[in-house]
Amino acid sequence: MDYSQTLNLPKTDFPMRGNLPNREPEFLKFWEDINIYRKVQKKNEGKPKFILHDGPPYANGHLHLGHTLNKILKDIIVKFQSMSGYDAPYVPGWDTHGLPIEQQAIKQLGINRHEIDPVEFRRKCKEYALKFVDIQRDEFIRLGVRGDWKHPYVTLMPHFEARQIGVFGEMAKRGYIYKGLKPVYWCASCETALAEAEVEYNDKTSPSVYVRFPVVESYGLFPVENTYVVIWTTTPWTIPANVAVSVHSEFQYVLVKVEESKYVVAKELLASFLDILGVQGSVIKEFTGAELENVVLRHPIIERESIVILGDHVTLDQGTGCVHTAPGHGQEDFEVGKKYGLEVISPINGKGIFTEEGGIFKGQFYLKANKSITEELNSHGHLLHQSEIQHQFPHCWRCKNPVFFRATEQWFASIEGFRQEALNEIRKVRWIPAWGEDRIYNMVEGRGDWCISRQRTWGVPIPIFYCNKCGKELITDETIKHLQGLFKEYGSDVWFAREADDLLPKGTKCSDCGSTDFSKETDIMDVWFDSGSSHQGVLDEKDVWPELSWPADLYLEGSDQHRGWFNSSLSTSVAVTGKAPYRAVLTHGFVVDEKGRKMSKSLGNVVDPQKVIKQLGADILRLWVSSADYKGDLAVSQNILKQMTESYRKIRNTCRFLLGNLNDFNLTVDQVPYEKMNELDRWALLKLHRLIERVLKAYRDYEFHVVYHAIHNFCTVDMSNRYLDIIKDRLYTAPTASTERRAAQTVLYKILDALVRLLTPVLAFTSEEIWQHMPKTEDMPKSVQLLDMPEPEEKYLDVDLEEKWKQIMNVRNEVIRILEGARRQKVIGNSLEAKVVLYLEKDLFEFLNPLKDELATIFIVSAVDLVSGHDNLPENAIRSETIPELTVAVSRMSGEKCERCWMYHEEVGVDEEHPGLCPRCAGVVKAL
Repeated sequence: MDYSQTLNLPKTDFPMRGNLPNREPEFLKFWEDINIYRKVQKKNEGKPKFILHDGPPYANGHLHLGHTLNKILKDIIVKFQSMSGYDAPYVPGWDTHGLPIEQQAIKQLGINRHEIDPVEFRRKCKEYALKFVDIQRDEFIRLGVRGDWKHPYVTLMPHFEARQIGVFGEMAKRGYIYKGLKPVYWCASCETALAEAEVEYNDKTSPSVYVRFPVVESYGLFPVENTYVVIWTTTPWTIPANVAVSVHSEFQYVLVKVEESKYVVAKELLASFLDILGVQGSVIKEFTGAELENVVLRHPIIERESIVILGDHVTLDQGTGCVHTAPGHGQEDFEVGKKYGLEVISPINGKGIFTEEGGIFKGQFYLKANKSITEELNSHGHLLHQSEIQHQFPHCWRCKNPVFFRATEQWFASIEGFRQEALNEIRKVRWIPAWGEDRIYNMVEGRGDWCISRQRTWGVPIPIFYCNKCGKELITDETIKHLQGLFKEYGSDVWFAREADDLLPKGTKCSDCGSTDFSKETDIMDVWFDSGSSHQGVLDEKDVWPELSWPADLYLEGSDQHRGWFNSSLSTSVAVTGKAPYRAVLTHGFVVDEKGRKMSKSLGNVVDPQKVIKQLGADILRLWVSSADYKGDLAVSQNILKQMTESYRKIRNTCRFLLGNLNDFNLTVDQVPYEKMNELDRWALLKLHRLIERVLKAYRDYEFHVVYHAIHNFCTVDMSNRYLDIIKDRLYTAPTASTERRAAQTVLYKILDALVRLLTPVLAFTSEEIWQHMPKTEDMPKSVQLLDMPEPEEKYLDVDLEEKWKQIMNVRNEVIRILEGARRQKVIGNSLEAKVVLYLEKDLFEFLNPLKDELATIFIVSAVDLVSGHDNLPENAIRSETIPELTVAVSRMSGEKCERCWMYHEEVGVDEEHPGLCPRCAGVVKAL
């Protein structure tokens, strides 16, 4: 007889291999067919809101791993909240204005933006942006991210632009918007001003020069003949704009004689100065910086005076303690220059070329002019030393070229006007991780005014008019409201398509001179103002997204957004509402390789998410995102993804085992109540509900790596290595409908039902696949995403049982370890060939003796004997390394192997009808 036909062997259509690249698209279609987003929203209608506001990715190019990390984290959170009693709508968004799109439109279409009609150029930019909105949308959906993909927000939407200029108008009304001449970061390549958030610091090699300024008038402090104040700079190109030299009032300065010349430098930097020049000098006189104030110098190469002024920005880190000051090319220079009423000279145009004001350097690119200027300084005898220095220097984060400070007329938002309110609001927000609070607090506390104007075409225009007669600026509630109506109907293109008269309310007059002749501002807004207004243009846009609410419960982006989107959103929100636009802010690190290096094509360490999906599947990427602590940088490589695949396989196979053993389980009639279960089954439920407790807390605390490790450990240790291993005999050999087997199946179902829910936010596709194969009743939902999270049940959390089975499992671990040794020594083959004798001290003997008949099953051996005490130990006895009261002896079991259960028994062959079976199996087969 083929006794395998009498076993309850696992049966399931759930495949062992995930084959995710091919199977995942089937689930995407399934979700689309049933409109899963709307079904989830309908299910949670009326529940408390949880609003995660999407920081808009830039619609420029395919997704990289940073996008993948960000969107999967958001999806995990939204799915968990929607399964935890909250209405958690998710409206994805895109940032669609700005310079990179302009550049790509110019590059791909081969057009000259200065020659093409602005409206036509904007149309080209819009087409490019929307093309990548569609591309990125499909790529996000492929990751399994659930959202309102048919109704996203896009910053070029007319109603969004209308709300944005409304925010600008309100800020202007409150006095926070002004136009002023100030030095701002300027990119010559992009021909536009930049905000601080658009600047990144990279290494750059610059000239390092020491230049002397002849003293013209010292007011008796020291002789002026052959006397010079020495400055050090790494930007010789700014020297034509010099109008002063700054010293610190409290520093000590010296007049030092070097050959025929006398130099003024800081006392503390004298030694390094002489060392660099390779000369010796003698100190003639010493004085404070305050005494040097108003000393008159002559510009080293231009017919102009330069005076000594006092500035707190002067340091003794390097140089001479005397700082070359050009208010047109530096923020600190500008501020100290304003205090002294100094002229602001800015002789460089938007392309970085010296203008007429640059004199003999006219027509030269500012960086290339470094050579000409140092040569000119040298020819006048004022260049004391020249070398090169490598240092961190500001670069444009778009074109990656160096940027510089350039004084121009720009529009600014006065942070000072609402700084304290913003700082107060920061303290009310939950920052995850906690260090984010101090980071953004310090940034806002020390932030200068926000330059919000850009000299480009593709963006939302600054909605300000100018009186052509008297020059007065015009922005009122009436003009903003009128423009909002036009923008809603035609989009912001209308600003570029119409003249000023056609954009203003009829009868508009200048409040100063009464003129009706106006022109319009040509600058556009910083794109950070676009996305920074989204809390109004999306969360508070009830006509478009009635399911959303203000403020958001959570903003989630990379840690660079403390100075970016988190900051601009806070600024616009506090300025307009007095409140922060978010209750909590979560930041994640960046994606790096195994060595901690940023990903770059030159290093060859870039991991393309599209390739990973085609090779391994999106769920592997999702598992990777959950596995790492996102608070720091996240490493990824082919090797790490291989490890993720192995972890995925273990989780999948655990679920497959559960499914296979539930093939004949009817939820309605086969479930066994807790009270009728044995202790091992109750222990399994206890471990399950401890898992539920831990995982739910981890989800709520945004500790997704804890979710991953807890579930993975539960599947591999508590289940595969313990419970499932122990109950195989019962599942396979016990009578099909017996209480003991149905009890185990009940536990398996409860475990699987909880696991599939806990896994849904992370393994979006696999959890759906599991759910489709699970036993169900007719009233259960079509998709796993329509379920709720499991909750820990008090009746399963038996502390005494937990402590008891912790001790049993500790003994089991030691027995298995010693069995492994016996297997290596060829004493036994598999563990069922073994007989185990436990030699126990009194307390442990009394603890285990009541379990004597169950221990063979728990250890998965054929027989277990217990001996009290450690007298007369056999030679093969091995003392436990971790439990001193325990010694274990393993020997080969006598008797024959049962052909059905594979356990060894003395009684095999007693039954004449089934001579190859043990009495237990013979009884089961006869009953069949």
